[in-house]
Amino acid sequence: MQPGNPGLKHLGPQILIDQLKMLLIQLLVSFKRAVVYKTTTWYFPQSLKAHSIYHGGTNFGRTAGGPFITTSYDYEAPIDEYGLPRLPKWGHLKELHKAIKLCEHVMLNSKPVNISLGPSIEADVYTDSSGACAAFLANVDDKNDKTIEFRNSSYHLPAWSVSILPDCKNVVFNTAKIGTPTSIVEMVSEKLQPSNSKALNWEVFVEKAGIWDEADFVKNVFVDHINTTKDTTDYLWYTTSIFVEENEGFLKKGSSPFLIVESKGHALHAFVNRELQGTAYGNGTHSPFKFKRPVSLKAGNNEIALLSMTVGLQNAGSFYEWVGAGPTNVEIKGFNNGTVNLSNSTWTYKIGLQGEHLGIHNAVGMDKVNWVATSKPPKNQPLTWYKAEIDPPPGNEPVGLDMVHMGKGLAWLNGEEIGRYWPRKSSIHDKCVRECDYRGTFMPNKCLTGCGEPTQRWYHVPRSWFKPSGNILVIFEEKGGDPSKITFSRRKVTGLCALVAEDHPSVGPESWQKDGSGSNKDIPTVELKCPENTLISAVKFASFGTPTGNCGSYTRGDCHDPNSKSVIEKLCLNKNNCAVELSNFSRNLCPGVTKKLAVEAICG
Repeated sequence: MQPGNPGLKHLGPQILIDQLKMLLIQLLVSFKRAVVYKTTTWYFPQSLKAHSIYHGGTNFGRTAGGPFITTSYDYEAPIDEYGLPRLPKWGHLKELHKAIKLCEHVMLNSKPVNISLGPSIEADVYTDSSGACAAFLANVDDKNDKTIEFRNSSYHLPAWSVSILPDCKNVVFNTAKIGTPTSIVEMVSEKLQPSNSKALNWEVFVEKAGIWDEADFVKNVFVDHINTTKDTTDYLWYTTSIFVEENEGFLKKGSSPFLIVESKGHALHAFVNRELQGTAYGNGTHSPFKFKRPVSLKAGNNEIALLSMTVGLQNAGSFYEWVGAGPTNVEIKGFNNGTVNLSNSTWTYKIGLQGEHLGIHNAVGMDKVNWVATSKPPKNQPLTWYKAEIDPPPGNEPVGLDMVHMGKGLAWLNGEEIGRYWPRKSSIHDKCVRECDYRGTFMPNKCLTGCGEPTQRWYHVPRSWFKPSGNILVIFEEKGGDPSKITFSRRKVTGLCALVAEDHPSVGPESWQKDGSGSNKDIPTVELKCPENTLISAVKFASFGTPTGNCGSYTRGDCHDPNSKSVIEKLCLNKNNCAVELSNFSRNLCPGVTKKLAVEAICG
């Protein structure tokens, strides 16, 4: 589309929607306030269109792009990668949509009038021909709460929040006041259970480092990795050889020369005489890298084998189709005559791995190699295929494969490709936070978490891929790990938290829809609901008064009703769900103080 094209005028709304989508995608941690606030300020209908990140997912196989995008694209979405609602996020946004739906008729039949109510305070008011009215009150101050007057009524607006009034009178929703419970989700570890035997037996096949069959081609220059493999595989072998004279100084001194490889990306394992010398890789913002390691050379002929790897293809940016990968310069430093450059040597190329070529990860090709059976699979061994026959983990919860003790590679179950695994650790130098303050303008690095931890540990395995017994798990490990520590993990909701204050909206969307007028005031209520077939087995914490902290770390405040826990236990223990109104607690407690009820319960 060229400048001046009339079609350009239609791009405005879509650009705004796309911007909101990108905002949602970039929020990799809880966006309790920021997203809800941002979504509300976009109003209807744009806010209801930007749902591309409502459900997390999995880049099964080699479908992850980027490059360097993980197999998981959960992104802390309201519905997680495994299909479980992420509370309170999902519940809070559900309430938001209900609240906006209550305003639907008047919003679609009128235009908003923006009214300034003071510094950092504004209202968008919709009024149709029948006199129906809806209002959105916004406090854009990111630090200070505000109390405002609107149509002869007083309203409290927390910092950086929006209140929705479907009748310009009653608040049914405020973005900063979260009343839905928080789910406590754990990955419950389960050892791999063998099929038809008492002990788990592994079978092992080791790839040859370098050219494993006839060479695909030979050149005296480097070829581009992506252009050569056409994305049929992550792997391309570059191999050459170098002759070392017996009088080289590093042989006499027992020192080691340095192998230096410059690459356009994405990763590389270097082998000398079939021994792994080291690994190097780029990252999501800069794919090129330099490998520099001391290597062991012997007198005579030495084989240099470089396993170049891609980790997903570039999928954004200008001219991204021209972005390549693979080595661009190779040299060895430390010879008597200085540095030897191997870039123009004779390079022999082989596309992919032998196991890939034979398809040994599925039933058709599994018998094409000689697997070696063992009860103790080798550890820290590169270029190794592992195979085991297992039963599915118990229960019906979603399943993840825990690969934290492995290096880098690929995994399959019953021929279905789980995807690339690479539990490499994120930088410890990033500025992570324990608790995020989402008030204020969004910044991509505002609320980083997980510094120094694996970028991904669990890899989703759909329950539908499992058979009742005799499931074949195949792992290809590139650089070495400990397969004996591979486990399944069940993603399980083990508990719930809730925090509701007396000043939460007095009329909820549900009550409004039933009543139709908002005349029935709701009593602020804590609602708890465990997963199906589980009960509230214990109350870990309960306090009505001024509790502080977050789910999992609540503490009592100066104001506390000593009967808090007994009230919750009476109403909730041994039930799948319960609702506790704040009216169950002492009304005379701490006069003049806005009180809250905080609860943490265990599901079992």
